[in-house]
Amino acid sequence: MKSKSVLLIEDNIELQELISTFLKDYNYNCIVYSEPFEALKEFEENHAKYSIVILDLSLPRMDGFDLFKKIKKIKNIPIIISTARDDIGNKIYGFELGADDYLSKPYEPRELVLRIDATLKRYKDSEELQINDLRIDLNKRSVFLENQQIEFTKIEAEIFFMFIENINKVVSREDIINQTSLKEDTKNRTIDMHVSNIRFKINDDSKESIYIKSIWGIGYKFCDNN
Repeated sequence: MKSKSVLLIEDNIELQELISTFLKDYNYNCIVYSEPFEALKEFEENHAKYSIVILDLSLPRMDGFDLFKKIKKIKNIPIIISTARDDIGNKIYGFELGADDYLSKPYEPRELVLRIDATLKRYKDSEELQINDLRIDLNKRSVFLENQQIEFTKIEAEIFFMFIENINKVVSREDIINQTSLKEDTKNRTIDMHVSNIRFKINDDSKESIYIKSIWGIGYKFCDNN
């Protein structure tokens, strides 16, 4: 069975070792960071490999809630808060931000494993990508900008999800014609028009594009970071 990777952000060294050792026994690969800025850099660069984040709130140089928001902006990943802040105000705020669970220290490591298992089970049937302000439901083929669903035409949706299936790869205009409902004799300017409409709907300025980069003489590349 392939191990799932857990990002543990916790500055208590003793607790780090206890949790990471325990998770390993239950087939979880635990990567640990004490410093929030280092953890954020790691997540920005390698977020695709992580299944869940375990986050302490009392961290050096950055409050855990601020780090929570930065992580969620990069990717809609499940997050379990693990903290000594057990007052109801912090719990409510954590859940309002979108925490999947909230564990008050001290707790038994086995309880954390059970909570991770339960959280990942809930996410199993929901494949979503979070790219900046875009939330993309791959199963339902729905796209949301700042939680408002975008209405694509059939062709626009086909092109958009083709881009998503090839994130950070160049997609030629020929590929778009061959893998969508467009006719074989479709002109380049027609494809460009559809892409322009997609850009408009996802709030992507063609002159200073965040997502869809034009590759001169070939086609386009959808980028998930800058």
